[in-house]
Amino acid sequence: MEDFWAGALWALKIWLYLIISLIMIPAMFGFSLGISETYMSILVKTLEWATLKIQKAHIEEQTLKASSSNGLIQREDGSMEKELGELRRSRPKPPVGGDFTLSDCFYFTRKGIESIVEDEVTQRFSSEELVSWNLLTRTNNDFQYISLKLTLVYGLGIFVRYCILAPLRITLACIGLTWLVIGTSAVGFLPNWRIKSWLSEWVHVMCYRICARGLSAAIRYHNRENKPQKGGICVANHTSPIDIVILCNDGCYAMVGQVHGGLMGVVQRAMERSCPHVWFERAEMKDRHLVTKRLKDHVNDKKKLPILIFPEGTCINNTSVMMFKKGSFEIGTTIYPVAIKYDPKFGDAFWNSSKYSMVSYLLRMMTSWALVCNVWYLPAMHQQQGEDAVQFANRVKSAIAHQGGLVDLQWDGGLKRAKVKETFKEWEQKKYSNMVVGDDSNNSD
Repeated sequence: MEDFWAGALWALKIWLYLIISLIMIPAMFGFSLGISETYMSILVKTLEWATLKIQKAHIEEQTLKASSSNGLIQREDGSMEKELGELRRSRPKPPVGGDFTLSDCFYFTRKGIESIVEDEVTQRFSSEELVSWNLLTRTNNDFQYISLKLTLVYGLGIFVRYCILAPLRITLACIGLTWLVIGTSAVGFLPNWRIKSWLSEWVHVMCYRICARGLSAAIRYHNRENKPQKGGICVANHTSPIDIVILCNDGCYAMVGQVHGGLMGVVQRAMERSCPHVWFERAEMKDRHLVTKRLKDHVNDKKKLPILIFPEGTCINNTSVMMFKKGSFEIGTTIYPVAIKYDPKFGDAFWNSSKYSMVSYLLRMMTSWALVCNVWYLPAMHQQQGEDAVQFANRVKSAIAHQGGLVDLQWDGGLKRAKVKETFKEWEQKKYSNMVVGDDSNNSD
């Protein structure tokens, strides 16, 4: 029995030595030994081979999947006025007053059926289905037997992901979080000199890089000359809590959020000791004026880190950008937009919080192949003269969507858990009412 425990202890020491020398030290100083690149190269070739196997076995079926991947409904890109105008072409418009025809019912009936079959909002809160299988059954609902070779590769992949990658990634995540707490707590005891700020940023970035290596993250940063600067606010589209790790892997940010208890609370308090972050109590989050004041006080101090905010307020499934909350655009400071786009071929980064807990989601990510994404730093944007906060937020959102190749939606991400606001319904009703009644009715009084 003693020999068994001695052997287990020896294996554990070898395991930790390999992690520290091959992964942690390179991550701390921002260089790579080429292990991740080799792994990604083998992975890409394996997935390409699997795709060819599937395509050869199901050419016709694959064509159907590709044609339906853009959605079941082919919607016309036009306004209510334009589409109703097409229906009314055969009937001349009366010279006075409004206009109503029975054919208008067809427009609303079609819109209702489209929303029942496939609306453009709720599908943003579920994982996108891949056209080509990536050897993860959870990202392909139509998995079926193809060939013996493919099945053997799939079985080998399960062994690699759950028996090799998962323990390695869990170990790195634990080490990264532990070092973050210990390092930031130690830096917090230093006097407020310039070296404290430098050490704080170095500790934060180092720990986030270790956590990124724990997810086999392959990140490409574009236009680094546009990186957020101190005294500004960085806004980005939101797919996953891991977005924070992705961005902080390339720079340090001040976080904004609610005060938590437990392990998260320990991490928050340790981070607060080394550099200023903006944490709110649950009751304070509802006070918009207090939140705005705290954010303004932070950005007005040019020595403090740029604030990182996700204005959507919820996670969207890597296909679109939904409505930005206007709060962060009322501060009156420089906005630094950032677009994040994940490659779903290597794993689904979207966190469906209504379906998976945080722990379940992280375990799914640690048993995926890898985390591959592109990050684009966009030029700084300022509020224009005569532009209100909502218009400014929409302009920034459109720029992020365009750069990331995402769909720009006006809907509120809060619809993930709430019903459509009555104001949205009334707005659509008012538009149709103006078409039917006409402008002349307003002057008839």
